Amino acid sequence: MLCAGLIGWRSLRLAGDGKRVGFYGFGAAAHILAQVCRWQGRDVYAFTRAGDSKAQNLALTLGAKWAGSSSDMPPVMLDAAIIFAPAGPLVPQALSCVRKGGTVVCGGIHMSDIPQFAYRLLWEERKVVSVANLTRDDGFEFFEAAQRAQVRTTTHVYPLPNANKALADLRNGQFEGAAVLVP
Repeated sequence: MLCAGLIGWRSLRLAGDGKRVGFYGFGAAAHILAQVCRWQGRDVYAFTRAGDSKAQNLALTLGAKWAGSSSDMPPVMLDAAIIFAPAGPLVPQALSCVRKGGTVVCGGIHMSDIPQFAYRLLWEERKVVSVANLTRDDGFEFFEAAQRAQVRTTTHVYPLPNANKALADLRNGQFEGAAVLVP
């Protein structure tokens, strides 16, 4: 809840108050935020790696209106998109899915380079922003919202010496939700 929840909350705040929010990468942060968005009355659209039916099913179970591949177009234009996957090429893809004036938030700690893209994807006052810092107020706000939304996490525990296996399993879509390392 601390890392994924707080970075997710900050990303959601930067995304604005729009009703239709897309999540690129449906893992630790997105599975928490989907529950908060549902409680807030927002519609969630989940984008995963092609063929990641586990993550897509989890998204639908948590109330997403739609779940598909990150290369798919959602059935409606989004008000905002939050990218948790560390893949720069998702930025132009997400821009193509947000409406005029929409926002794309890069919510990860790191991301591969964003490729060159056509200006038309940014035109009409679309925005691209990133999350870098969290505040104490973010924590208070998030935990109050998470409690009111009755957020439940899906976790998979790995002993600390198996951290590389946890990362490999995450990259290969071996589980849905979040990996937790324990001593």
